Amino acid sequence: MALEDAKTQVDQAFTRETLTGPSFENTFGGATSFLRRRYTKDLAGADIAVTGIPFDQGVTNRPGTRLGPRAIREASALQAPDEPYGWPHAPLANLAIVDYGDMAFDYADVPAFPDRVTDHVRTILAAGAAPVTLGGDHYISFPILKALAEKYGPLSLLQFDAHTDTWADDDLSRVDHGTMFYKAVKSGVVDPARSVQVGIRTTNEDTLGVHVIDAAEVHEIGPGETARRIRDILGDRPVYLSFDIDALDPAFAPGTGTPVWGGLANWQAAAILRAIAGIDIKGGDVVEVSPPFDTTGATAIAGAHVAVEIVSLIGWNLLK
Repeated sequence: MALEDAKTQVDQAFTRETLTGPSFENTFGGATSFLRRRYTKDLAGADIAVTGIPFDQGVTNRPGTRLGPRAIREASALQAPDEPYGWPHAPLANLAIVDYGDMAFDYADVPAFPDRVTDHVRTILAAGAAPVTLGGDHYISFPILKALAEKYGPLSLLQFDAHTDTWADDDLSRVDHGTMFYKAVKSGVVDPARSVQVGIRTTNEDTLGVHVIDAAEVHEIGPGETARRIRDILGDRPVYLSFDIDALDPAFAPGTGTPVWGGLANWQAAAILRAIAGIDIKGGDVVEVSPPFDTTGATAIAGAHVAVEIVSLIGWNLLK
């Protein structure tokens, strides 16, 4: 049916009648919502709401991640006709997924931005949907975590990253993509003892008690053992999964603001994400995709795949 459907399906972001099912629209044309899900501000009945936060005014090096949500959506069109490979629960067929669009904000009023993010995510949670956010720079995770902590209490953080982002900064008003998890721990929205950072390869002496499985260790022990350790640390606690695309080596994801060599390969990240199915993920994000430095589109493609895996991990629990 796929080829027959492709002859008639177009602009499924606006014309699809249901919130479930793959889209057989031609991958090279049409409106590019995430996975061709319906663009809507109506969250009624939605299991998962994918939203973009195109903000990059917290970066310390190269900008451009404000264009990340658009690029990830475009890259996701290639995956829209097929269920994610290897998942037994067919998330596209069985989950009500919407593209909630990008968050509106005044780019010139940076001090108002964090509360705007928290309110945006509160709206998604109040509707009973799980948020999956496309960034944007990594600062956005802090105000997102605030909203989730209001509902679930302090969360365990599962962070894939080249950087710990726990550098000391006691000024909560500062918007900085390298200090937001310091603030999250100090604010009590993240439980450091039951949190873990994977792929780290920059120096920061004080990780605030957060467990670290650095990139060199992942390479040594492999994805299976890495996933086992992650599961042991997180246990059955509510988890927020934050994936900075610079967790991947620049060979696989050059389009990012602070690339660091020695990172994870795509296959390692994919294997780890698949092997942690069953942890209690309440939401997640993919951040730091910077299209101006992504000349082949490989970084956006990787970001789209990670976002689909987050959707599938959330769906694993919803559909079990």
